[in-house]
Amino acid sequence: MHLKTAAASLLLLGLSLSAARGQTPGNLVTYVVSPHDADPSVNRFLNGNIVTFAPNVSEAAPLLVFLPGTGGTPSGVRTFLATAALDGYRVIGLMYDDADAVNVVCPRNPNPSCSEQFRQKRIYGDPVTSVIDDLPSESIGSRLVHLLSYLSRTHPKDGWDAYLTGGAPNWARIAFAGHSQGAGMAAFIAKDHPLYRVILFSSPWDFQAPARLSSWLSKPPATPVSRWFGVYHVNEPMAGLISRAYAALQIPTANIRPLSLEPRHPPGTDRLGRMIYHVSVIGDGTTPLSSDGTPSYLPDWLFLLGRVSSPKM
Repeated sequence: MHLKTAAASLLLLGLSLSAARGQTPGNLVTYVVSPHDADPSVNRFLNGNIVTFAPNVSEAAPLLVFLPGTGGTPSGVRTFLATAALDGYRVIGLMYDDADAVNVVCPRNPNPSCSEQFRQKRIYGDPVTSVIDDLPSESIGSRLVHLLSYLSRTHPKDGWDAYLTGGAPNWARIAFAGHSQGAGMAAFIAKDHPLYRVILFSSPWDFQAPARLSSWLSKPPATPVSRWFGVYHVNEPMAGLISRAYAALQIPTANIRPLSLEPRHPPGTDRLGRMIYHVSVIGDGTTPLSSDGTPSYLPDWLFLLGRVSSPKM
């Protein structure tokens, strides 16, 4: 089911309004878990991980892990997380070390492997570069494993063990999605592991000056290209580079959605300038709304998420 019923549309409208008010959606099972609670050795970037799913979600449901962009938090994309949960996923909005942007640190770095090593360290904790000070315990992989282990202990009936195998993520049961820096992390993971699906919002565009794409983008992927999906706004500043990167990643043209609607411009967003287009593809508060109050990009989000056996409404 792709939220075709009137009841589902009304429910999503309620979730949209909750997200706009900064509230946790009440129609889904939702946990907010501090990264420090999941792993006491983590003491930075402690905004809550958001875990959400429908009460009667299938035991066979895939897990969707969402990684926010630079300076972002999972709470900034509650409507998308709720949409994924209603579409049949178990969903984790994962907080990670996202202060430094690879496309600020690496474009003028003389090391041609700068962005690849940056992402390798941030995802896996490998000590391959000193351009960021991430600790191994803060890595995306470590945070995810500790969070899943924590959920298995504290909510043993939910079935979180299914997403772990041998103390590592069970990659085939997991879809990764991300926005901006987070999308680049999702793409890097999909290069290394055969994921259930990978969804990229407006990234990656890793390059070295002058606009030469990083070589890791062209490496053969472990996740088949048919499972890769991407979206971007045609007016965002890096739209051209993103389009080139998606081609380098070999994402099928049919799996890419260039978006073009005008964002919402709530107070305080003037400082974003053209970057508001970059944020508007997924961000609560800037994503345009249809006349019924649901996100205008809802059909695009559902296309990206694919058909999952959704819970009955």
